[in-house]
Parts: sequence; structure tokens; C-alpha cells
Amino acid sequence: MHTVSLDPWRQDHRFLGRDHARNERRLWLVVALTAATMGVEVAAGFWFGSMALLADGIHMATHAGALGLSALAYKLARRLEGHPRLSFGTGKLGDLAAWSSALLLAVAALWLVGESVGRLFAPVPIAYEEALVVAVAGLLVNLASLALLGGPHEHEPVARDHHAHHHSAHHLHHDHNFRAAVAHVLADALTSVLAIAALIAGRVSGWSWLDPAVALLGAALILRWAYDLMRSSGAVLLDASPDHQLEAEIRNRLEQGTDRIADFHLWRLGPGHLGLLVSLVSDRPEPPTVYKARLADLPGLAHVTIEVHRCSDHALSS
Repeated sequence: MHTVSLDPWRQDHRFLGRDHARNERRLWLVVALTAATMGVEVAAGFWFGSMALLADGIHMATHAGALGLSALAYKLARRLEGHPRLSFGTGKLGDLAAWSSALLLAVAALWLVGESVGRLFAPVPIAYEEALVVAVAGLLVNLASLALLGGPHEHEPVARDHHAHHHSAHHLHHDHNFRAAVAHVLADALTSVLAIAALIAGRVSGWSWLDPAVALLGAALILRWAYDLMRSSGAVLLDASPDHQLEAEIRNRLEQGTDRIADFHLWRLGPGHLGLLVSLVSDRPEPPTVYKARLADLPGLAHVTIEVHRCSDHALSS
């Protein structure tokens, strides 16, 4: 029996982001730095009686865990890439890690709300000078972490094709896992600034309620960020359509003449990689390769499956 190679018809199932290895290395460095600083801030918050400083330390603790989760997701995605049991690869591990870290942030923020409300009704003495030193040190660590990660905007890719004005192609490359890590550090830097402001204002005015009040503000900001991240990463996990403009463009290119789409699925497989499954009916069907050629210049379509069915009376019913 003559053996025919199926390689020309096989599709690749490796859908990791283009900066996967680089992001993993940078994250492990930030995890080590954040964990060390977290221990100092939590201890200082309890020792000096500062709720804002404790909030900053606990927030950094959740960051250390979430950043570690993000780094671990990168490692697992790389090691399990190409595993036969994973039908569409490991591209979504980062989105799962992002959703999980957002959930951890939300839980930590709710805990801070409870602790801050308690301090409002039962204030404790605060060692302002000592707490301020530790808060400033925490902010410096956050800035150093941002430098290690490349800043808040380095991971935002730019659309590279001439169809970018038709749809938001750059969103297809968003690495939610790395975006979650950067956002964690940015949020921690913000709470550090709030803690510093509360300690200075409290020291000058003598209003001890400023410290837990600022912690409440920080918790509210954390909850808002956690919600946004859970919504964006959750949409990927649920295979929601990632780009409505791109979807409309694909439909316009495929539905020509008597060709009509009967079933359509567009979803994200990983950063910069989209899957497309289309069922077409037509009076005069062409081979699937013809329809794939119509989409060849669209960005992000990494796994395209098109099936075509003949329907002689389709034109009459359309």
C-alpha cells in the first residue's frame, strides 16, 4: 500500500505569544523582588500600626502570588506545548492564570475593606515616620519591577498590516497573562503612593482616620481592576468572539455570489492566534482552498477550517 504524507494538510497547534520566553524570564525576577519586599511591608505595617502600609503589604503579597502564578503559567505552557491531549495547544494557560490572579486580587481587596472599616471605628496609634520609610521603599521596588517588566506600554503591540484601519488587530496580540502581571505592579505602585500620601497627611493633620480611608480607596481601585481583568480573560476562556470588526470582514469576504455562511465560529487560541471554523453552503461550491485564499492576508488567523456544502436551491431561499 502506497503511503502518502499528510503533513501538507496538517495545521500547527502551537499558539504561544511571540514574547513568551522573554516575558517568563522577566516575571521570575519580579516575583523574587516582590516577595522579599512584601515580607518587609507586612511586618512593618503590623509593627508600626499603619493600616495603609499593611494594605500596601498585603496587596504586594497578592501580587507576589499572582506574579508567581503568571510565571508558572508561562513555564507550563512552554513545557506542555504540543501535548497530544491539548487539542488547541497551551495558548489559553495565560488567560486562565490572569483570571485566577484577578480573583485573588478581588478577595484581598474585600479583606482590606473589612480591616479598614474596623480601623475607622477602632483606630490604633501609627508610627508615621517609620511607616513612611517603608512605604517609600515599597514604591521604589514597584518602580524597579516596572523597569524589569519593560514598562506599562512595551507589551502593547502595534497592528502591522494594511487592514489595521478596518479592525483592532493589535488587540489580538494582547497577552492577558503579562498584562495581568504589569497591572499588578502598577496597582501596587498606586497603593504605595496612596499609603505615602495618607501617612504624610495624617502626620501633619493628626487625622488618624485618613490611613484606613485611603486603604478603602485603594481597595476600591483594586476591585475595579480585578473586575476588568476577569471580564477580558474570562471572555477568552469562554471562546467569545474576540473582534466583531474582524468577524464582519471575514463574513464579507466569504459570502460572495451564492456562497452563504451556515455556521461561524471565531475564537482566540492564544496571544496573536485565532481559530476559525466556518460551514458554507453554495449553489456552485469551490474547494475550501479557494475560500481560505480570500482570508490569507487577514492577521491572526492561525487555525482555519472551512467546510463547503452544495445546495442547489440555496439562492432561491436566500
